[in-house]
Amino acid sequence: METVEILKILAQGEDSKNQFKKDFTNGDALAAELVAFSNTLGGKIFVGVDDDGEIVGLETEDIQRINQLLSNTASQNVKPAINPLTEISTIEKKRILIVEVAKGNNKPYQDKNGVIWVKSGADKRRATAREEIQRFFQESGMIHADITPANMTIADLDMPYFTSFFQKRYGKSLENQQVSLEKLIMNLNLGKDGILNITGALLFSNTPEIRLPSYIVKAAAFPGTSIAREEYIDSRDITGKLSNIFQQAIGFLMDNTKHVQGEQGINSPGKPEIPKIVLEELVTNALVHRDYFISAPVRIFVFSDRIEIISPGHLPNNLTVENIKAGNSNTRNPVLASFAYQILPYRGFGSGILRALENYPDIEFIDDRYGNLFKCIVWRQSTPMIF
Repeated sequence: METVEILKILAQGEDSKNQFKKDFTNGDALAAELVAFSNTLGGKIFVGVDDDGEIVGLETEDIQRINQLLSNTASQNVKPAINPLTEISTIEKKRILIVEVAKGNNKPYQDKNGVIWVKSGADKRRATAREEIQRFFQESGMIHADITPANMTIADLDMPYFTSFFQKRYGKSLENQQVSLEKLIMNLNLGKDGILNITGALLFSNTPEIRLPSYIVKAAAFPGTSIAREEYIDSRDITGKLSNIFQQAIGFLMDNTKHVQGEQGINSPGKPEIPKIVLEELVTNALVHRDYFISAPVRIFVFSDRIEIISPGHLPNNLTVENIKAGNSNTRNPVLASFAYQILPYRGFGSGILRALENYPDIEFIDDRYGNLFKCIVWRQSTPMIF
């Protein structure tokens, strides 16, 4: 690193990606720092620097000792092992050791005692919440939320709907299958031992919101540009099977946006100010790719100048906004996605965002990793409307 860059970081103080330490003598303390960075966004530890950013420096034997401690700790006290990089820098005739820890690809990382540490601002904390730990395993591909038990049984299935779906997808009658319904549900990866998983419950149960009250859509339309108002134009809790939620969400958006007269005749109903296909792609994306380990609803807000569609969970793994706008995808809920293309306008090619942008470029995407949400903002345009 350049001296100017180092001095700038030291002057700004510690944050979630930069930590200052005068020295390291304890492997357990070092392991906690390495684990926290690996489980979060990665970062740098500046050793030989006081908490206030003052450079105290390290002697040659100190650097050798810390390098040895770092090597042993990273390979033996961090599970799975990591490979931090080190750099020695001399500033004002004082040497510091810069330890760079990459964001991990094999989360969750733990210390030798099995503690999962994460960054919390400039400090670190133990990860103890069940949902948070589940998300770490989700990121590593070890578990997926869409196949976790939903506390609903096959008795909760909407059998006419499931029968019709089975006939349409497989071209066979459900009644003519030679296995029990319980076995069939397990073979389709919709549940196990008579218990539906999240996918089975959301797609095929009668009233999933009874046992899964967080997996709904909360929608509201406001007269201005802020949610901080006492009045609203429309507000709905949208519940039911995922197919019903999708249709009702699109209906809400169409009801609370306007139609453009354009060059059409006076008696024409006009065209939607935002093409319907755009709203369909964004709502589908929110329902299929949201993080089902987070107990929160998808939120849809209509303002006078924009529409916001907010999904629980930031983009998975190493996906970025730039990636998805280029057509890249990473399926967070693979089982749900495998059924979605038969039920929703979902193709699974990573083309939904591209299609939305092609039809309406004025869309902004925000990947909020600290708030753990993904937001689509569709900016409305000032055009003569039909009310």
